[in-house]
Amino acid sequence: MPVETWLYFTLGFMILGSIIALEIKDILSSIVAIGVVGLGVSVAFLFLQAPDLAIVQFLFEIFAMIILVRAFVKKDYHAETPARVNGFLVAISMLVIIAIFVSSISVFKLLPPFGQPLFETAQHYVDHGVRETGAVNLVTAIILDYRAYDTLGEVTVLFTAILGTITILRIRNGKNAGRKGA
Repeated sequence: MPVETWLYFTLGFMILGSIIALEIKDILSSIVAIGVVGLGVSVAFLFLQAPDLAIVQFLFEIFAMIILVRAFVKKDYHAETPARVNGFLVAISMLVIIAIFVSSISVFKLLPPFGQPLFETAQHYVDHGVRETGAVNLVTAIILDYRAYDTLGEVTVLFTAILGTITILRIRNGKNAGRKGA
């Protein structure tokens, strides 16, 4: 089966997860549905041959899930209060979602066939990478010279997510330890 078919399936899966996250009444279940959408993004990156982005997305999604679940674990946050729903706004929202889906299909058709990427930038790296960077290893030259800011950004996102997760876990554990001692 072609990769484009898998990307269509993944996009549909992500749209379905988004709709479920918006419509479900339990906030924790909604957080899990959003996690499914993030997992879909990670899988799409794998299909598009970007494993570095897939790993960063997957790890960030795990850390975000931990933070959100720990933040909303109290019982009084679980249930969403019912609101009045305007049928006209729901219809417009559905039309916008369908338009996004249809336009994304045309974007996927613009991608080169799987396994035959456009080599304009990659060919420049292969031809001039060693001479321009002075690095013997071309992968090192790309990651630490051509894409240094991107690598720094990925490391910063991971570091921030880890710090946020540790902070929330320590705050929650500190509150629980205070209750046990009282």
